[in-house]
Amino acid sequence: MNPSNILLLPGWQNSGPGHWQSRWEALHGYRRVEQHDWMRPLRGDWSARLEETVVDADGPVVLVAHSLGCILAAWWAAHTAHAHRVYGALLVAPGDVERPDLAQQIPGWSPIARQPLPFPSVLVGSRDDPYCGFERAQGMAQSWGARFIDCGAHGHINAESGLGDWPEGRALLLDWLGSQS
Repeated sequence: MNPSNILLLPGWQNSGPGHWQSRWEALHGYRRVEQHDWMRPLRGDWSARLEETVVDADGPVVLVAHSLGCILAAWWAAHTAHAHRVYGALLVAPGDVERPDLAQQIPGWSPIARQPLPFPSVLVGSRDDPYCGFERAQGMAQSWGARFIDCGAHGHINAESGLGDWPEGRALLLDWLGSQS
């Protein structure tokens, strides 16, 4: 698969230089879906931007989402006519935007779309994610029809988790992509 067809969907406030998504972009040529406003995310705007990117891609795409990017992927998939263009999705550390504290910080993202995703997916959850309880992450995976992977205690699976380039995550992505063909 063309590396530029692996689309990175960062969460709220984008993924900084130390985040594995940014490292994968720099090291492997994956393409970040740039949003218009990372600080005040609007679900409709973010969905429209993802729609444009998927439609403009030169073939099937793979979504690699983190945090709010996971919630975006599920919402977009439930409302698009172009889900058939998605080969699959790696969903990492979804943010629980139905939790009152997060719903207040990121308004307009609740409810979380809970329909089964129309493409194969894997959800990686952490046992001590401050933005989503472990059982909630498992529940999202079940609702979305995603294979669930317990990555242990790695916080929000972001730069603060000390994962560096997160080679285990990339190996998971590549192994999973290989098993889909």
